[in-house]
Amino acid sequence: MSVRIAGPPRAAARFDKRLLARRARGVLAALALPRAELSLALVSDAEIARLNQAHRGKRGPTDVLSYSLVEGAHPERRAELLGDVVIAVGVAARQAREIGHSLNDELLRLTIHGVLHLLGFDHEIAADARRMRARERALWKALA
Repeated sequence: MSVRIAGPPRAAARFDKRLLARRARGVLAALALPRAELSLALVSDAEIARLNQAHRGKRGPTDVLSYSLVEGAHPERRAELLGDVVIAVGVAARQAREIGHSLNDELLRLTIHGVLHLLGFDHEIAADARRMRARERALWKALA
């Protein structure tokens, strides 16, 4: 399995990038995706706000966006590429403080959430949200 991390932005809060890469590989292993390729982009709040507006029509920053290569036309051409998970480091740092855990743990939580989105999980409908939360909790227990 392969995990590529781009970023973080220069003014980002401090965290362990190697730990994040190791944990992201752990997410893929726990999901039985040993040959998967994942891209994580760690961006500023301004960058994720721009992406959120452009791709979801929503103003302001969000914590994580996922761009799946699993769904859509021609999946046979993608090999093991899952897609891109984009995480706003500033939003993640604020959420970590609010929740009362480390930025490293918040980045893991957002990576899990983003990867599940890449695989087609969603939380728009209550039943889907329960299914996604259950999977997130199971992965968290296995990796945290």
